[in-house]
Amino acid sequence: MGKTFDLIVLGAGPGGYVAAIKAAKLGLETAVIEERQVGGTCLNRGCIPAKAMIHASSLYQEAKNGEVFGVRAEHVTFDYGKMLSYKEETTEKLVQGVEQLLKGNGVTLISGKGMLLADRQVQVTSEEGTEVYGAKHIILAAGSVPVMLPLPGMDLPGVLTSDELFRLTEAPESLVIIGGGVISVEFATIYAALGCKVTILEAMPRLVPNLDKEISQNLKMILKKRGVEIHTSAAVQSVKEEDGQYVCVFTEKEKEQTAGGQYVLCAVGRRPNTEGLFAEGAVPAMERGRVLVDENFRTSLEEVYAIGDLIPGIWLAHAASAQGMAVAERLAGKEPSQDVTVVPSCVYTSPEIACVGITEDEAKEQGIPVKTAKYIMSANGKSLITREERGFIKVVAEEETGVILGAQMMCARATDMIGEFATAVACRLTAAQLSRAMRAHPTYNEGVGEALEELEGGAIHVMPKKKR
Repeated sequence: MGKTFDLIVLGAGPGGYVAAIKAAKLGLETAVIEERQVGGTCLNRGCIPAKAMIHASSLYQEAKNGEVFGVRAEHVTFDYGKMLSYKEETTEKLVQGVEQLLKGNGVTLISGKGMLLADRQVQVTSEEGTEVYGAKHIILAAGSVPVMLPLPGMDLPGVLTSDELFRLTEAPESLVIIGGGVISVEFATIYAALGCKVTILEAMPRLVPNLDKEISQNLKMILKKRGVEIHTSAAVQSVKEEDGQYVCVFTEKEKEQTAGGQYVLCAVGRRPNTEGLFAEGAVPAMERGRVLVDENFRTSLEEVYAIGDLIPGIWLAHAASAQGMAVAERLAGKEPSQDVTVVPSCVYTSPEIACVGITEDEAKEQGIPVKTAKYIMSANGKSLITREERGFIKVVAEEETGVILGAQMMCARATDMIGEFATAVACRLTAAQLSRAMRAHPTYNEGVGEALEELEGGAIHVMPKKKR
């Protein structure tokens, strides 16, 4: 048997590597086991590569449309191969950075496929063979994998997952996306900007159905304006190959229709990566494929914890990182430094979308009396300078106390600005308290101040409502 550690982490994604480094900093002898590159899906196949491609495709569009700012560029083209190289270089730098952080903090990185055994032991299988390690504590952080719908034709070579789409060496000329969630609309943003004909088929009545209704409506309008064809309440029945295209057969309003493209992207979600993770006799309590945990992320197995995409809840990289830190801090006898229940959600479309806390509708469902305010960003100086699409910032607060319960934003830099509201929700700050800080001019962040002022009785740059 190999070495025994204070802590072994299975998976070096954003939850696992953060937990391992935090534990090592707090004095625990720690090992992390990873079958592939460190950084997990987020750094290698998800968040970072997608955002790099969004940035590159946005620059292409800015160059094409610069004339509105007096900048004329003729015959603007893009080199998809160089875009992919830029994406890979970005990912490689971050992966190398994580490897250096693990090494610098004394974390033992073990390469191979990890399997949880009984009695807090872990078996690691690699090209070199099999080794078994022991630990006082174990954190399961194996992440998730894309889901493929169990429909006829989903095994055709032109039907791809999000992992596979970026392996294409040429930009697709047309793409049908099954699913209308976050992954779908971000990929639609990338490829529509590159001139690809994009069609979205969403089974629910609206895009990004888990977000604020107004955000969904605005996003649909903006994507349509950019040439994206959108079908909601569309139930895909099958995929077939026809005349060099891959055709999705779907029903919408009880009528059978078809949508074809050079490729089909299945973007209906992800599932926990539990295949081969548990040996017989070492399976924790699970429900619908997810590992069940308590409020401290403990599983049903003694001193075995689980975080991130393995457990129920919001599946986001920063949520997994916060959970990993919380477990590491508790194992070291400290209270968690972050509130893991307040999780901002971000969508990197153009304009960006960001939300935290609860919406007005959710407050009503919970019987919480609230007051709300919305600031339209078309009155924001920085938004006018950069000619942003119509956007808004909406704030939800307790009616009696003014404590901020949530915020929904759809505007430039929303994903950067949502942290201010996340702090407010986590610390139960009132709108008056958050308004105390002066905001620089001209910035997008001024919109936050205007929304807060509107909540408290009237923003400066908002026309007063007419009296009846």
